[in-house]
Amino acid sequence: MVGSTALAQTNHMQHMKTDSAAHKQTMPHDHAKMMADMQHDTTKHMMMMTSQFSRDLPMNRDGSGTSWVPDETPMYMYMVHSKNWMHMFHGSFFARYNDQDVFNKGRRGGSQFDAPNWFMYMAQRKVGNNGLFSVNTMFSFDPFTVGPGGYPLLYQTGESYKGAKLVDKQHPHDLFAELSVAYTQRVAKNTDVYLSVGMPGEPALGPPVFMHRLSAMNNPDAPLSHHYADATHITFGTATLGFRYKNVKLEGSVFTGREPDEYRYDFDKPRFDSYSVRLSVNPSKEWALQVSNGWLKSPEVAEPNDNVNRFTASAIHTKMLGDDSYVATTLVYGQNRHHGRTQPAVLLENSLQLHKTAIYGRYEYVQKDAGELDLEDMFANDPNFNINAVTLGVNRILATVKQTNLTMGLQSTLNFSPAALKPLYGSSPVAFQVYLRINPALMKMGETKRSHQEMNMDM
Repeated sequence: MVGSTALAQTNHMQHMKTDSAAHKQTMPHDHAKMMADMQHDTTKHMMMMTSQFSRDLPMNRDGSGTSWVPDETPMYMYMVHSKNWMHMFHGSFFARYNDQDVFNKGRRGGSQFDAPNWFMYMAQRKVGNNGLFSVNTMFSFDPFTVGPGGYPLLYQTGESYKGAKLVDKQHPHDLFAELSVAYTQRVAKNTDVYLSVGMPGEPALGPPVFMHRLSAMNNPDAPLSHHYADATHITFGTATLGFRYKNVKLEGSVFTGREPDEYRYDFDKPRFDSYSVRLSVNPSKEWALQVSNGWLKSPEVAEPNDNVNRFTASAIHTKMLGDDSYVATTLVYGQNRHHGRTQPAVLLENSLQLHKTAIYGRYEYVQKDAGELDLEDMFANDPNFNINAVTLGVNRILATVKQTNLTMGLQSTLNFSPAALKPLYGSSPVAFQVYLRINPALMKMGETKRSHQEMNMDM
């Protein structure tokens, strides 16, 4: 019985192959080419989850806002597909102890237990044959888990609290860090135009913000150069128009120049008084390059008459070493020109992920003046200070449960103080922190393909 059934199936398959061959012989050439193109297109889309800003680019290229990262970038997120929508969830939660001057060499350090965090929900759907609609949201409970005055971070500056500049502290992020929508239209082969609006959102200025860079994801601290390069990632009122041709993209934004105020739970007044332009190029799947310039109107509430011209350039490189191993590197140059001065900053960060263990580091050079450090009373001529800091860290994934990683890590930072600031900070204050991190696990290639197959079956 089994043999008869197998023979019948074999004969049936042979007839199908014969019929298929005969059909191919009689099929018009144009129709055969069309069928081949359809098969190629189906295979391509099953292998690739699309960007939120192009139906022809991979989702791996999406950074924060409308920025690009290398196509080689792996994704840490959860994905859910419905009939017409693709839903994505991303985020990170650190529970840590942070001491910014372990040996008490100066008078400006601080320590505390806190929990920096951020969470994202993203969704997208196709519109017709060439349209794409997407929604981005980002939330942070920093105001509750870090505190309204921020967390200790030596030599950090930017924003204010209770009428005073935040110095040696990193400000908390707003509860509503992003609420944006975007529409993209494919206007020709390899060509898109899109419009993104947010309240808040991120204008086309700078590299992807630090928490969305693979090279920085293991470090709980914001860079000291944050307000020289990527601080506009939370802007209350922004609109970005972009044009892409192949692997080159030109964008322009109009947005609110003022940084978020100290009331972290509300929506600030949109002003649309500032502008930026950005050129992005991805020359290969492992590289993402950008240059940008922004004209910011009165970004700091503590210095309302101070406008800033901000220039940035960055290069991001990612290389996969295996299914769950990679090396990611970012180099950023940023500068602020204001009150007649140009102050530069350089950042180099790297993360080597080897299965469950990550080794990472960051080097920064930042130039800040006495006013930025709130030291005008000590230095009447408002000199510039050259600040250097080196961070090294290591962490290991302790467990993965339901596609969620629990990671334990520690890191230390060695700060090099300028001679004039040694009485305040010490010659080389050392910071140390230990943390537990919770975040979505890495999506493997097999899971990516399966998600695509499910999405195509639903559609």
